[in-house]
Amino acid sequence: MLRRDFGKTVLGALAAGALLESPPTAEAATCSDFPKVSGVTDYVAKFVADTKYEDIPEDVIELGKKSILDGLGLALAGSMADTGVISRKYVAKLGVTSGQSTIVGSTQKTSPRFAAFINGVSIHADDFDDSQLAAAKDRVYGLLIHPTVPVLPAVLAIGERGGFSGKELMLAYHLGVEVECKISEAIAPRHYQDGFHTTGTCGPFGSATACAKLLHFDHSKILNTLGLAAAQSGGLRENFGTMTKPFQAGHAAESGLVAAELVDLGWTAARQILEADRGFFHAAGGSYDPTFIVNRLGKPWTLASPGVSLKPYPSGSLTHPAMTELMRLIEVNDIRPEQVEKVDIGANHDMTTTLLHHHPKTGLEAKFSMEFCLAILLLQRKASLGDFSEKVVQKPDVQAMIDKINFYVDPVAEAAGFDKMTSILKIHLKNGKTVSGEAAFGKGSPANPMSFEEAAVKFRGCAEYAGWNPEKMEKIVAFVRDLGSVPDVNILSPLLSA
Repeated sequence: MLRRDFGKTVLGALAAGALLESPPTAEAATCSDFPKVSGVTDYVAKFVADTKYEDIPEDVIELGKKSILDGLGLALAGSMADTGVISRKYVAKLGVTSGQSTIVGSTQKTSPRFAAFINGVSIHADDFDDSQLAAAKDRVYGLLIHPTVPVLPAVLAIGERGGFSGKELMLAYHLGVEVECKISEAIAPRHYQDGFHTTGTCGPFGSATACAKLLHFDHSKILNTLGLAAAQSGGLRENFGTMTKPFQAGHAAESGLVAAELVDLGWTAARQILEADRGFFHAAGGSYDPTFIVNRLGKPWTLASPGVSLKPYPSGSLTHPAMTELMRLIEVNDIRPEQVEKVDIGANHDMTTTLLHHHPKTGLEAKFSMEFCLAILLLQRKASLGDFSEKVVQKPDVQAMIDKINFYVDPVAEAAGFDKMTSILKIHLKNGKTVSGEAAFGKGSPANPMSFEEAAVKFRGCAEYAGWNPEKMEKIVAFVRDLGSVPDVNILSPLLSA
């Protein structure tokens, strides 16, 4: 039985009365069929406390550098979004504009808490940030969590206090990413399928882990930090295509930092928050699979396997295999927009329900519209940050092309499993010819990865979008490339400030 079906089977039995022959006790109702595995949170905390920089394989370190550079570029680009403007007005209204932490892309500084929040919102504002990939066939490939956005803003905010080396920052970052990704892989799939946004719900654990490591917490403090982070978990998929999706990501970054700072002052929390009968896995998912987390941290590191994908386009990750393949077909066949009669794009049902804006009217909706993403490529052979705007989305030729795209559930894609983003394309031309293609992975995925230099090209494009100084751009690229030898990460702050 697939994990995603487990909870529904139990609920169905309850509804039918099969489990109600005698009134269940409260304990039985809470704990039925929930894995009885003790010490899960303790294992996580011990791994975080014991892991040293030297324990992380060099290839994993290099993969992390690409995601860090990607996140910095997206923070710059996202500072231009409406969410960036509103967030900066918000901290000004609160009167917290005299702190030590940089609001990326601006002249403002604020407290570490609000810097983590605002910079997290900016990284996710354009939905252009990296995506964790799933290993199991009952999980939606590429939709577990955006791993960098909850972690990087938090460690940068604390890092601005000074005295933290590049190796310390990378150790904290890699641990945060590893913990949040394994938690999101372990929780029952119904957590995501029933509406939770894993970046918002599992992300606080990543931020908390990274901050706890950077602050040199012992095992006991790490347990308390994880417990307090869990109390702040939140995020719903219904908010996809609105400003609140990046809010959920920024809140995840903020939550872990708040947890660490309070624990540093003596705050306490439940110490078995993951596996307890009233803990995170049960309350938020109904169940979980312990084999995806217990004795699995760093074995292998998620960044290496199944991997993390860097996005080639500023849209939901599920659009990218189809977009990558469509661009290939357009170029190979020299397809021009006036030649297109109709496009069929088949996928599994979780892709069609996540890319839920089939007739988008705004730029945010367009990021979760397969129809728009293919239409804009057909019209102009590119899809850049500036294209995901209300002005572009509502252009008559764009709307006309959207109407030609049929996005449907294909049985072949469905049978391929959710651990792939199988996308089946058929482009019907007016001359009667049909051009076909299929892809399960997009550019930037482990199957078709970006090099560091390709990630730097993307970074420069994001920085240019923010009107950034070219000299600063190159210094940021060099900073990340040589991060392992940086004595104090605080030298990055002026490079990110206007």
